[in-house]
Amino acid sequence: MPRPIFELPPRPQPTTQDPISVLVREPPPDSIIPWHSHPWGQLAYPVSGAVCMDVPGSRWLVPPFRALWVPPGVEHQQSMLGHVRLRVVHVAEGCAALPESHCAVLEITPLLRELIEALLPRPPQSERRTQIQALLLTELSQARTLNLRLPQPSDRRLAALCEALMADPADNAPLTEWARRVGASGRTLARLFQSEMGMSFGLWRQQVRLTHATVLVAQGRPYAEIAAELGYASPSAFSAMFRRAFGCSPRAFYAAGASPK
Repeated sequence: MPRPIFELPPRPQPTTQDPISVLVREPPPDSIIPWHSHPWGQLAYPVSGAVCMDVPGSRWLVPPFRALWVPPGVEHQQSMLGHVRLRVVHVAEGCAALPESHCAVLEITPLLRELIEALLPRPPQSERRTQIQALLLTELSQARTLNLRLPQPSDRRLAALCEALMADPADNAPLTEWARRVGASGRTLARLFQSEMGMSFGLWRQQVRLTHATVLVAQGRPYAEIAAELGYASPSAFSAMFRRAFGCSPRAFYAAGASPK
């Protein structure tokens, strides 16, 4: 069944004089915003639910209390994972000390959250609004980034493997079995992972599981259930892998965000 399309409403373009605007969006569950770009930068920040963002060559899963930075001019497609409530922060080109050529997932600290909320509803331009915008830009420049990127291939055989594994991260089949399924040799797939993804098959599968884990943890799912859904042998094995990747336990990762007002 095709996903419902969410048509973007008209939105004001930020300027160097008024560099940040914040919008509230609550698209239909499981809807999609088709491929598009805009001349300003954007932070897609789910306060509940999670977002899948595709850009050429990459896919990002963004859990609550984190935000995906999309630089000006970058084509992207956004999919809602269930029911999602969003804050969308538009930033005028050249005003944010954030990457200009690639996306990044940022931690949204309590201070960042409050600064974003302070720009809602859109107040008139004033000294206070200007000061909030300036502090928000400063805090964004200091925000911690998270490695939630999933490189995406162009080779059709590798693409078939990757789509299947993203749909079922618990699949523990070795690369030789995947090679049989997609009609390529194991050596060819191993070479393609290195040339197109910049990592081995094992590392890419681990990244798939970790990115899915951030969403499942935010949903409050039991660790045993998450471990089984992602193909880990036990909840402790899942927790250990999560801690190695993010430097904290799954519980602390979720607690790092706080519910918005």
